Amino acid sequence: MYQKYLKRIIDFVSALMGLILLSPVLVVLIFVLSMVNKGNPFFFQQRPGKGGRLFTIVKFKTMNDKKDESGNLLPDMQRVTKAGNFIRKYSLDELPNLWNILSGNMSLIGPRPLLKEYLPLYSPEQAKRHDICPGVTGWAQVNGRNAISWEQKFKLDSWYVENISLALDLKIFFLTLTKVFQTKNVNMSEQQTMELFNGNN
Repeated sequence: MYQKYLKRIIDFVSALMGLILLSPVLVVLIFVLSMVNKGNPFFFQQRPGKGGRLFTIVKFKTMNDKKDESGNLLPDMQRVTKAGNFIRKYSLDELPNLWNILSGNMSLIGPRPLLKEYLPLYSPEQAKRHDICPGVTGWAQVNGRNAISWEQKFKLDSWYVENISLALDLKIFFLTLTKVFQTKNVNMSEQQTMELFNGNN
């Protein structure tokens, strides 16, 4: 009942209210990042969602596009702007995900959507993360995020998929708020602090 009907209703209402209430913050961030990133405040990337279907995730752009002499992008750590570093510290770069929730591509709570290149690398157990919509935050995020291994992360994601409930989602939501205010384990993007997933041994 909850997973099939109520979860989507809660997601939609929460995302709509979030966009309305946070609109002043969003306007300020869009203005600042437009100045920093030469008129481009947003980052767009295709990620796999429910059923492995690709969708375009929207985040605030926290890195510039500086390249080396060969035309290759510099390492992430060298491209994070001062404004971007502050925004990541408080996970504000994720706020545009609210639009993905309204569109039905994401949920407030669920496994974080990873790179599309990982799709053929998952084991059947790990692929369970695509049985539901990906989330802005999830069980793995409040249990270590980038401080844990890929294997541990996927086990937590699979456990969440098998145990979804309103009580669990509320627990994850409030744990996320606590960690954001403490700037603990939620202050950097996956690509900046986590090694790439290369498949299972």
